[in-house]
Amino acid sequence: MMIRPVQIRTAALGRQVLQALLDEVTLTPKPGLVDLRSRGAHTDLNWALMCHSACVLEPVFAAMADAGARSEDDDLLRQRIGAIGRDGEALMLAATGGVNTHRGAIWALGLLVTAAAQQGARGASLAPTAVAARAGALARLHDRGAPGATGNKGELACRQYRVDGARGQARAGFPLVTGAGLPALLASRARGDNETTARLNALLAIVSQLDDTCVLSRGGESALLAVQAGAARVLAAGGAATAAGTEALLALEAVALARGVSPGGSADLLAATLFLDRLTEGEAHGNA
Repeated sequence: MMIRPVQIRTAALGRQVLQALLDEVTLTPKPGLVDLRSRGAHTDLNWALMCHSACVLEPVFAAMADAGARSEDDDLLRQRIGAIGRDGEALMLAATGGVNTHRGAIWALGLLVTAAAQQGARGASLAPTAVAARAGALARLHDRGAPGATGNKGELACRQYRVDGARGQARAGFPLVTGAGLPALLASRARGDNETTARLNALLAIVSQLDDTCVLSRGGESALLAVQAGAARVLAAGGAATAAGTEALLALEAVALARGVSPGGSADLLAATLFLDRLTEGEAHGNA
């Protein structure tokens, strides 16, 4: 049985999203987040569950990529990936016993993998800014199948604290991915940091700027400001690789655990950063 090139490409994109999610959850140590050491500030999550959820969602992301590669009409594509995303969320909840492991990632990485496939099918650029801009254009289209209100914690936090949240980041073309996460990742590598340190610095760059609804919903504005300031102090100390940076990172983790908050929105954007980085590497080697 012959497999068409588009099928190979979109399946590979689904695997790249999976790898980005696995890389994010495995990154250790992360303040307040699930990693190889602990549950962070969570009681219902752990590393194995997060990995299981990511694996379950791989075909969902591949289906979104397939839709992006085949669609000529953006509005129809928006409706299609919205439906795939809702089915994916139901699949996630069934696999995790009702625990929200990757709702934000389905939204962010779903848009990005769709955009990447659409760009690739059109012979357009797979540069991070180009893919993020295309994803933003899709995010701004109305999803007619979406419920008017979900009651999710992130949505409630957006309303209570008047922040844009994950939807705002997507509609703006993921500015904290292309303008904070990726630059920090590349700068850290360029100065000789190892990959773990580079990824931690990328995460901290996002945490320091994002109005993270996961933090807001658990700890309010004071917790958000404390977490943002703590991340900024690590970066100001030279990043996670320096002695002062390590000390500041441990202090940030103590703040997150004491307040019971976890920057989950930032973790989703780190996974998005790692996906776009991996996509760029693939294009450079002719494997996109």
